[in-house]
Amino acid sequence: MQIKGFFDIPVDNLYAEPAVLKWIKENIPEWKNSIIVSPDAGGAKRVTSIADRLNVEFALIHKERKKANEVASMVLVGDVKDKIAILVDDMADTCGTIVHAADRLVEAGATKVYAILTHGIFSGPAISRINNACFEAVVVTNTIPQDGHMRDCPKIQCIDVSMMFAEAVRRTHNGESVSYLFSNVPY
Repeated sequence: MQIKGFFDIPVDNLYAEPAVLKWIKENIPEWKNSIIVSPDAGGAKRVTSIADRLNVEFALIHKERKKANEVASMVLVGDVKDKIAILVDDMADTCGTIVHAADRLVEAGATKVYAILTHGIFSGPAISRINNACFEAVVVTNTIPQDGHMRDCPKIQCIDVSMMFAEAVRRTHNGESVSYLFSNVPY
């Protein structure tokens, strides 16, 4: 992560992946028939890691642009037919990309579509877009307060990561390994 370059002390990046894996296994009964999908090429590493840990396939969507900030088409790389598609991204603001990606997945034969986002910003038309989209659920962490969004959109669900942050602070304070949290999340 580029932000580490601004510090002259050790910096640890906390990952939501363990909490995401736990949520998938506990909330999607047919998760073994799923495919993890990145809505853009930049998230390929993230989705392959999750897919590997769940022992399922992964796919990605390649956005072809006519010009800056205007997507001409979305090309799906991977086979989602008759599978539960789980879109995974680091954040969503206006949700244009994930909604278009979800539509593309349904067109390609996905039986259900979930979105799991680390940071749900949800500005502008985001809530309206999610309400009108084909998602079973849009899952976000509580790194940004979500109570209002959850009231306005019943599809939004929240993963509480406060204990992970608390444990990272405790471990840092006591000089213990923070990397333990990369594969284990306290609940």
